[in-house]
Amino acid sequence: VLLGGCDVRDVTQRDLRARISYVPQKAWLFSGTVASNLRDGLPNAGEDQMRHALDVAQSQFVYDLAGGLDAVVAQGGTNFSGGQRQRLAIARAIIKPADLYIFDDSFSALDFMTEANLRRALAEKAAGRTQIVVTQRVTSAMSSDQIFVMDGGRLVDSGTHRELLERCKVYREIYLSQTGGERR
Repeated sequence: VLLGGCDVRDVTQRDLRARISYVPQKAWLFSGTVASNLRDGLPNAGEDQMRHALDVAQSQFVYDLAGGLDAVVAQGGTNFSGGQRQRLAIARAIIKPADLYIFDDSFSALDFMTEANLRRALAEKAAGRTQIVVTQRVTSAMSSDQIFVMDGGRLVDSGTHRELLERCKVYREIYLSQTGGERR
């Protein structure tokens, strides 16, 4: 397995972790401020870098908060909605320059329009870098270069959206149930 052109067996665990950015399914924020949470992803982040990460993550709501980047974040981010917590956790992950971004069902609390805007901005921000997106939403996976379909904990097929629609019954059934029967 190569990461950024390097064999992962030749990289220390510390260096490997430094090259990966991860957003878990359950977004967790630390007590402090929006800025301190973003700086957990990039300790020396300046205001422009933080604003760019917030914009990519569709977190413009921060600008309307009292204090903006200095707005208080309660432990766990309990003073934010689920979607806001997810977007802030995504901003924290993408501010970090990484070779691999892993999003573990981290778009699930977002409405479809916000997710679409985020995915578009993320494609530009992370161009040339690998993204692994774990999702239950077919619409979240459709534009991926490679989709892996799991059923009952096992891999049943892989391919592009079009390939899977044609040959994978499990994928086709999920797609049709989530899109109301529309084929795209």
